[in-house]
Amino acid sequence: MLKVNNLSGGYSTNPLIKNMSFHVEKGEMFGIIGPNGSGKTSLLKMISNTLPIRQGEIEVNQKSILDYTVKEFAKIVAVLPQHMMQTYSYTVRETVSLGRYAHQSGLFKTETEKDEHIITEVMEQTGVLAYEHTLIDQLSGGERQRVFLAQALAQQPKILLLDEPTNHLDLAYQKELLDILRKWTREKNLTVIAIFHDLNLAGLYCDQLMLMEDGRIVSLESPEKVLKKQEIERVYQAQIEQYPHPEVPKPQLLLIPERDLADHPQVINEERLRLTEEYIQIKSDTPLKTMSSGITGSGQGWHRNFINRQVDPYYDCSDYLTEMRQYLEGEGFSPDDTVGMMTAVDISNFEHLFLEEGSSSVYVVATAAGGNAVDASFGQEKDSYKPGTINLWIFVNGYLTDQAFIQAISTATEAKVKALHNLKVMDKETSTLATGTPTDSILIAGTQQGERFEFAGTATKLGRLIGRAVHHCVLKSLLKYFNGQKSNK
Repeated sequence: MLKVNNLSGGYSTNPLIKNMSFHVEKGEMFGIIGPNGSGKTSLLKMISNTLPIRQGEIEVNQKSILDYTVKEFAKIVAVLPQHMMQTYSYTVRETVSLGRYAHQSGLFKTETEKDEHIITEVMEQTGVLAYEHTLIDQLSGGERQRVFLAQALAQQPKILLLDEPTNHLDLAYQKELLDILRKWTREKNLTVIAIFHDLNLAGLYCDQLMLMEDGRIVSLESPEKVLKKQEIERVYQAQIEQYPHPEVPKPQLLLIPERDLADHPQVINEERLRLTEEYIQIKSDTPLKTMSSGITGSGQGWHRNFINRQVDPYYDCSDYLTEMRQYLEGEGFSPDDTVGMMTAVDISNFEHLFLEEGSSSVYVVATAAGGNAVDASFGQEKDSYKPGTINLWIFVNGYLTDQAFIQAISTATEAKVKALHNLKVMDKETSTLATGTPTDSILIAGTQQGERFEFAGTATKLGRLIGRAVHHCVLKSLLKYFNGQKSNK
């Protein structure tokens, strides 16, 4: 559809665009990214034939753009610049109808029924139909942006050139606009070439991304291959982290601000533990980075409060999340700032241990019972499970990488299983050694200050601390549970 060959050019004798070559397929959404001054807008102006080509060629449908008449080119290529100037006070409909000019003929270019239909359709799709009789200078910047997009779409172009299409748009309209463009590329084979400053939007919606620097192509591939941490940090001179989008297989980039680190980082230890008749609590001065299977605060997040709540052994609530949130609010905790767990275990039998090795330290808290212990390897032979809980909290006074978080869970689980085997806790249905209970839950929390831990496997210093502390706490808590069972007989 569009082919660029050895392109150079710009405003002066010193070219802004330097020997660029690439092509864009029909029906593709093609994103151009790069820092300010990298040549993005100059390239778009050259493609739209408003900035001279000094060297090379740009072809549309295998024909040089220089060989098109202005009207012929306008039937194929529409442009939405970053800043649109409205000289006259037209209504929205009048402004959008200007997009049909290239398709009209005759001395008095009147609108046909087809023109009217197209104008109404694009206004409806861009969300400006309700303003059709409003003067455009009475609209907000975001509303005007959508009007000018409708004008460009009214041309029914084969190629749409956009310079920052989401500029001035709020979050909802950004999504709506890009969803429309994406739909048009699929249903109408529209080719979209757009400049983005928002790398995450570019990654979500574009089929191909071209990263530019100093008028040259740095990378041109799928978003997954272009939005790489190391390259983006180098080109943009900014610290970022890359994460997968939680719902679609696309990368997302997060800026990392400069942190105000305390001269004396806080330490999570027994001094922060509080025991009431209903729950165990740990409170942090600052949010800790967490990974947990709690009822509230599950998955990854940042939290200050940690609650392990004792409930009746026959607790039954279909909407346990709502009930738990209401409970936390009633106790004065924000559910969004709290990792909340439940246990039917007598919380007075909890066990905790602070371990340190050099500058490294962990604090582990456990509540455990073995009455309904199960062997996970025989799960296929069980039709139902009775509730049972071993809840584990592992607080690490240091910085954990994502890899270390995952390995910490693995190490803690291995240590928990070892404690069960040490006490020969059995799965009563299979008469085999138990590996846990049906509703076990775990929390890993890092202060993200101090020593950095890349790994937390059993062979590492952090892994050794976690393994020893978890084994000790689960073992001691189980002993308290079994001794209590004996004394009640």
